[in-house]
Amino acid sequence: MPHDPARLADTKAWLLKANQDLRAASHDLATNPSLAFDVVFHAQQAVEKVLKGFLAWHDRPFRKTHNIEELGEACINLDPTLQPLVDKAAPLTEYAWRFRYPGEPDEPSSKETLEALTTAQAVSDAILARPPHETHPSSP
Repeated sequence: MPHDPARLADTKAWLLKANQDLRAASHDLATNPSLAFDVVFHAQQAVEKVLKGFLAWHDRPFRKTHNIEELGEACINLDPTLQPLVDKAAPLTEYAWRFRYPGEPDEPSSKETLEALTTAQAVSDAILARPPHETHPSSP
């Protein structure tokens, strides 16, 4: 049976945006000096958007939020095997705002930066393994 075109398009749009955030994070990491504050922001954004893509694929509504734990819990209700990844990714939520404004610490540590990007990539890989290939950002 063919997939619903609207759901397919919505899911793909979320996953494309998540992929763009991962690419931006990798680019920011490669600059000299790296833009660590931006790497962790894009890592958070990638996880947030890939989880929203998973929920969109399953036609599950979600509110406008940056809270990875909240989005992750909704995903776990659909697929309990995501629990360990959601637990690991939940702390990334604070990167939606931390390091983004004056008065906050200036930079995450190198370790923190690499862990955020590694976690975001792991969550993205796990989510992309679930819906059909047509939802992937690289598919036509």
